Amino acid sequence: MSRRYKLVIAYDGTAYSGYQYQENAVSIQQTLEEVLAYLNRSPVRAFGSSRTDAGVHAKGFVAHVDLSKPIPPANLVRAMNSRLPNDIRVMRASYAAPDFDARKSAKGKEYRYFLYNGAILPPHLAPYWAFQHRPLDVAAMRDAASRFVGEHDFVAFAANPRRDISTTVRNIFSFTVKKSGPRIVFAVRGDGFLYKQVRSMVGFLVRVGLGEERPDVVTELLDTRAARTARVPTAIPRGLFLWKVFY
Repeated sequence: MSRRYKLVIAYDGTAYSGYQYQENAVSIQQTLEEVLAYLNRSPVRAFGSSRTDAGVHAKGFVAHVDLSKPIPPANLVRAMNSRLPNDIRVMRASYAAPDFDARKSAKGKEYRYFLYNGAILPPHLAPYWAFQHRPLDVAAMRDAASRFVGEHDFVAFAANPRRDISTTVRNIFSFTVKKSGPRIVFAVRGDGFLYKQVRSMVGFLVRVGLGEERPDVVTELLDTRAARTARVPTAIPRGLFLWKVFY
């Protein structure tokens, strides 16, 4: 009898095309499924909580899998990590209800974006921190970030996903901007996010921090539901982490 498992996974996305399987590139999903198939002695699908882009990282990504040859969760963690590459780790595993779905059962997600705002980016931070050497107005960025909170149509802050979506309306629960020395951390929680939405919001906040846009323009873009334009840049992927999924 098969058992369903919930896996909490951390990964460095630098070498991968994102979570979702792709035919001509190596993905997190493909790498997980190859290890799971070996352990299960038959193919296994690893259904993810979201699609992360190429180069994006995760601290608390969630996937669910069904194994026809059940393994105790602690043993599954050890067995998978002994065969996975060093840049992917299963942090925790647990039995899940048969109807648990990593994506559909989620109540919300938190993403964090890491930006180093100083003269020189230390090399050891380079894979995980974006970089901006020009001074940023953190108070203005906080003002702008607060304007994203609530239920809005985020069409102006999303890229074309090349697939049908039912709505571009999302609910942002909180959006904070914290600074410690040259390190700035953007943390956003919401019920879900559109394709490249977080990177687009951060990209616009950086423009506000540089004085190129006013904070109230966020409200203007949301209220007018204007189509996305070059005013909204997409922040580079390496600073972004899927931090946690809530159930």
